[in-house]
Amino acid sequence: MRLGYELNIEQTQKLIMTPELRQAITILQLSSIELSTYIEQQLLENPLLELREDESLREEEHADQEKQIESEEKPLNSEIDWEEYFQDSSDLGTVYRERNPEQQPDYSYENFLFQTPTLSEHLMQQLILSPCRCRDKTIGEYLIGNIDENGYLRVSLQEASFHLAADISEIATILKIIQSFDPPGVGARSLLECLLIQVKQLGIKNELLNKIIENHLADLAKGKLNRISQELGVTVQKVQEAADILKTLDPKPGRNFSSFNDTRYIVPDIVLEKVDGEYIILVNDVSIPRVTINSTYRSVLSKDKNYDTRTRRFVESKLNAAAWLIRSIEQRRLTLYKVANCLVKLQRDFLDHGVKYLKPLNLKTVAGIVGLHESTVSRATSNKYIQTPQGVFEMKYFFSNGLSNITGTMTSAESIKKMLQEIVAGEDATVPINDQKISELFRRKGIKISRRTVAKYRGELGIPPIRKRKRY
Repeated sequence: MRLGYELNIEQTQKLIMTPELRQAITILQLSSIELSTYIEQQLLENPLLELREDESLREEEHADQEKQIESEEKPLNSEIDWEEYFQDSSDLGTVYRERNPEQQPDYSYENFLFQTPTLSEHLMQQLILSPCRCRDKTIGEYLIGNIDENGYLRVSLQEASFHLAADISEIATILKIIQSFDPPGVGARSLLECLLIQVKQLGIKNELLNKIIENHLADLAKGKLNRISQELGVTVQKVQEAADILKTLDPKPGRNFSSFNDTRYIVPDIVLEKVDGEYIILVNDVSIPRVTINSTYRSVLSKDKNYDTRTRRFVESKLNAAAWLIRSIEQRRLTLYKVANCLVKLQRDFLDHGVKYLKPLNLKTVAGIVGLHESTVSRATSNKYIQTPQGVFEMKYFFSNGLSNITGTMTSAESIKKMLQEIVAGEDATVPINDQKISELFRRKGIKISRRTVAKYRGELGIPPIRKRKRY
């Protein structure tokens, strides 16, 4: 066998993940808020990028400058009526304006709040106002600092005594003071203690309720009301009345306060407006900064300018990066519009009539209509929200599985869940419907669904089983 070296020319096609392609994929799956942050970061890194000002803003600024120049050119009137100027009998020079007592102001600055207080801030304000000594407030600050976002104390008295070098009885006394603060139940070390604090602080006089909290919370959670009534020697109706009172208590008293990691609001990436029976698709990119290429740096590439090769290469690389970023942002906008337009056409009944008319849909169907890959559609709809006449939904919400019906078509899972909610809401509470009967009701409507699937959907909706829904 002869060995040797040869040179062959071969043409092949390969998909290479270039940095530009990776950037385009990243931009496509970013939401509008995340994209704004990403563009601001690129503005700091790339000197060829700059914010583009709208022509309307420039015209307004130019008009304001002209008005300012005209006002400065006007001669000042030296004759001032000082009596009229000080007609309010003051020496400040402010013009007095009579107020109409019947006219209410449109708004008041007292109605504005910069930031809602956190649970720790709310408790600290009460601790400062409480009649405690300086030493007691130090212990109170330590205990409040160890209360989690749900309102529970996450440190033991022994551990607090070790860190503060104080007696356990002294710490327990301060903890009792904190447990009397608002919201009721805060500072508890367990669910049982939290509920008992709320019962005491709200002034609820019910001995049966205290016994159920202390000894039968597990049975109550499982819906074993008959067992509780037999052990306590009372009727089932009395147990259910106590359980109804218990449901009014808050097992997580601190969750109604804000925290630093809360999501305040959702900015929809797509807005649908119905005008004259047709849906208008608006890509919500108002918050995204408009970027353009700086003409000053671009002049470096001119042949008439004598710049060294290193400078030219740097400007060329940054220019290519800037142009690709602008192209990727525009491509993201077009892709979002195409996908949203396809969703509007396929889910028109849902947009007109509600969740019950949501059709089963998958990424492959949309990708085939739009002419994109499934992964591209998946990235375009991830972390994106769409505002519709039915509310604000995540774009992934429109892609749901379905079950077959008698006619051979499919019914979406979300539509079935909506019908399940209506069935449970309309049942007789004294004789609730079990999962098997619910399955039969769906079959009468032409939807094939098993009892296990009904139980699965019921659990996802947070609907309790039959023994917990039964009323005596």
